[in-house]
Amino acid sequence: MNMEFLEQKALTTSPEEYKPRLWKRYVDDILEVLKRDTVEGFTEHLNGIDETGSIKFTYEMEHEGSLLFLDILITRQQNGQFKLTVYRKKTHTDQYLHFESHDRLEHKISVIRILVARSENLVTEKCDKDNEMEHIKSALGACRYPSWSITKVQRKMESAAYPQSKIKVSVKSASWVCPTSSYTLR
Repeated sequence: MNMEFLEQKALTTSPEEYKPRLWKRYVDDILEVLKRDTVEGFTEHLNGIDETGSIKFTYEMEHEGSLLFLDILITRQQNGQFKLTVYRKKTHTDQYLHFESHDRLEHKISVIRILVARSENLVTEKCDKDNEMEHIKSALGACRYPSWSITKVQRKMESAAYPQSKIKVSVKSASWVCPTSSYTLR
């Protein structure tokens, strides 16, 4: 079954009171914003869409105002805004393409660009961006990336060469929660 078809069917046939305020899917992980009292009902609705019964949706709720989604830690702040930071599992090794490997320079520069872009585009607070940049420099330094390579990418990204999008997430009411769903094939 095509996941886009299932997704469209689920969202268009959902009862109005269950409709998510936000729905973002990446492969089999979904970030959604729902009213707190509709999470279970919406999950039941999702699980009723696949007539074969081979896809099962589950969910995780915020815990102490925080939620993991992919490699992002989402934390609800007192003012209703969400703070986004990069999250690494305890088993994360910071092993990236080694600079002295026999790969093309563009591939090595892409490693830097992806890490810096993730920080610039997703991390919401300046002090967290600064901490993330220090982490990137340390991790890439361990992979023998010279400082000029990181500086070059940062300068290029600050110029018009790489247009950047900024993500702002705001929730106005504490009655909205931010569960994540995932599905598995049975």
